[in-house]
Amino acid sequence: MTYVEEYGRWKTDPEAFWKEKAQEVHWFKSPNNICKEDKEGLTHWFADGELNTCYLALDYHVENGRGEQAALIYDSPVTNTKRTYSYNELLSAVSRTAGMLEGLGVRKGDTVIIYMPMIPEAAMAMLACARIGAIHSVVFGGFAAPELASRIDDAKPKVILSASCGIEIDKIIEYKPLLDSAINLSEHKPESCVILQREQATANMSAGRDIDWHEAASKAHKTSPMRLSGEDPLYILYTSGTTGKPKGVVRENGGHAVAMKYSISAIYGLKPGDTFLTASDIGWVVGHSYIVYAPLLAGCTTIFYEGKPIMTPDAGSFWRLIEDYKVNALFSAPTAFRAIRKEDPHGLFIKQYDIRSLRQVFAAGERLDPPTQEWMRSKIGVDVIDNWWQTETGWPIAANMAGIEKLPIKLGSATKPMPGFHVEILDDEGQRVENGVQGNVAIKLPLPPGCLTTLWNDNERFKSAYLSDYQGYYTSGDGGYFDDEDYLYVMGRVDDVINIAGHRLSTGDFEEVLGKHESVAECAVVAMADELKGEVPIGFVVLSSKGSYLSPNSLLVLSNELRQLIRDEIGAIACYKRTLIVSRLPKTRSGKILRKTMKQILNKQEYVVPPTIEDFTVLEEILHVVSADREIG
Repeated sequence: MTYVEEYGRWKTDPEAFWKEKAQEVHWFKSPNNICKEDKEGLTHWFADGELNTCYLALDYHVENGRGEQAALIYDSPVTNTKRTYSYNELLSAVSRTAGMLEGLGVRKGDTVIIYMPMIPEAAMAMLACARIGAIHSVVFGGFAAPELASRIDDAKPKVILSASCGIEIDKIIEYKPLLDSAINLSEHKPESCVILQREQATANMSAGRDIDWHEAASKAHKTSPMRLSGEDPLYILYTSGTTGKPKGVVRENGGHAVAMKYSISAIYGLKPGDTFLTASDIGWVVGHSYIVYAPLLAGCTTIFYEGKPIMTPDAGSFWRLIEDYKVNALFSAPTAFRAIRKEDPHGLFIKQYDIRSLRQVFAAGERLDPPTQEWMRSKIGVDVIDNWWQTETGWPIAANMAGIEKLPIKLGSATKPMPGFHVEILDDEGQRVENGVQGNVAIKLPLPPGCLTTLWNDNERFKSAYLSDYQGYYTSGDGGYFDDEDYLYVMGRVDDVINIAGHRLSTGDFEEVLGKHESVAECAVVAMADELKGEVPIGFVVLSSKGSYLSPNSLLVLSNELRQLIRDEIGAIACYKRTLIVSRLPKTRSGKILRKTMKQILNKQEYVVPPTIEDFTVLEEILHVVSADREIG
């Protein structure tokens, strides 16, 4: 089978194609309605089928003789802990965790927020929710209390599952105070919080609300998997929006299971018994799809790594994991590879380990820059494959199908669209452009299985955010082009979202926080290219009357206060360090801030002055400030 044949089979008869792929999944009741559109015009896959994602990930393999195979390997250099869970052991733990949730009154359709570090219990929590039909929403453990509070208010969880702490290299991050603060800030109050006490920090428990995880789980009964329909929601995963309000991406059980099972084989080339190291976090979509669900659905061994690519203890961390566990494929963000390259430019650590089990390396979350891609390939000796996708899609839109036919790699390209994704490049009027011409990357509807079906409790926002720009298309928000061989190049966001080491954060979030300071009258945050993290936020601040009289020393204090504000309300992942002072912000006559133009100036790119600009002289000041680096702090 070639890529052209596989893609052509899908394009000729999409429903027949996905019906065939669905047969790779064990259904309690096979679906007949492959793709349906509801009265709201939203697409659902395999709606009349019945299945259970946790059953597919665990029980199915135990029943078919894989019970003693390693399912999950926990490796934590920050706690000096290693543990392997067989499919039998993981099933037992998940069944008991599901019983714990049922004992707390959690039922099908209830929501559960999971606010945990990269420990096995986090995966158990996700799978336990799936087992009983509860809808989980994982929130990255590094988020500050206001971010967590906004998700609590939107998801309205009956129960929150958390841990006493996380560990960032050698720093203990206590989660419980953040959780308590978030609940105090939120209007919705969960009925219970289950806290996993870790030996690195003991959380203070709130009587009547907080429950000790180990005590509750030890008393819980084991629970069988519930029969769910294909269109029952599996999880909500929040992604930053440009308005500052998080968007709750909804993933349904049926389409998700089919897409995960198909993609891990066809794209990543993995088969039952293989070992997959995805170095990410369960707080992000990569962690959902390729740390927890896809590897287990496929009968693989997945690695839960509580560490960093460097500093835990060194730049040889990934290679040590590959040798120890005979890893067949590695998947991480380009940021991780850039950090390794910076620490070990000659690849000396790579030579210290036996990595012959490794077949290929995958990168996603941001654009894989050609120098890093070339360095990785030359030092590791295997293909380094870019793939492009989004929280919203749940699996790659464009990739190189290692399990079907590996096409020649072109540096800077994510290769070609996957079956299910009809990708087109459109101009601002919605017309297709020729190959070689940059435009807006859009996907012709319907989206394939595994993609979001709506936003949590907000169909209208889903339609306006993703489906309203071009009739009949999903708007990706990214810009790019096809070359003359139909390879897709995705060049970056066209909206106001900053991609920091693969973590998408909106400019609205930053600006809302900076604007709270009494010395800030107005501000705009834009992305500056960064060799290590891809992009970092830079704040352009117009001082208030109070701030305009500040001395140089006081401005330095202001800079530090702004950094701390961002850290307190968004988190350390924001990487906010620099503030530039301007007298005005460039705007259109309608009042829209010209962030795109500011970003181009900041990154020394060519730009065209928009004809709707309110005052041309403002750009001259922006140019001067950037060139002079009039930075406070």
